[in-house]
Amino acid sequence: MTIKPPDSHHLSAAVGWMELGNSSEALADLDRINPSMRSHPAVLEVRWEIYAKACDWQKCVEVARQITSAAPKKALGWIHLSFALHEMKQTREAHANLAGVLERFPNDWLMRYNLACYACQLGDLGEAGRWLAGAMLKGKAKQIKRMAQEDPDLQPLFSAGK
Repeated sequence: MTIKPPDSHHLSAAVGWMELGNSSEALADLDRINPSMRSHPAVLEVRWEIYAKACDWQKCVEVARQITSAAPKKALGWIHLSFALHEMKQTREAHANLAGVLERFPNDWLMRYNLACYACQLGDLGEAGRWLAGAMLKGKAKQIKRMAQEDPDLQPLFSAGK
């Protein structure tokens, strides 16, 4: 399903407002989109970004669930859902969510990276290390390692190695 004008213009405007740091105008443009198109994954993705910027994790969970329903074969909806759950201190649920769909996304490094973060925060450093190693096998290892070393969620893993 393709987003056509004028809805595509409103979506582009919302993205532009986000780039300018104006979430309220971005939301206003999303609300101008025809109601029948508001459940399009691209529209939902922008809405999730707006709520994430505002740290409104409950709304992020709601929107991420809509994304996973509208586009279950896209990893990002599942990743967004787990990220928002983790931010709401529901890390066990975040971990279970991603672990439950991982087999659908055999080449996704970010899912493995996030599973490493969640395992680390749950105190399972062995599992965290395995997930991180898997992420580095699927993605760009040097960039992932650098990112991991700066990630507060993974600090216990690196502190344990010292």
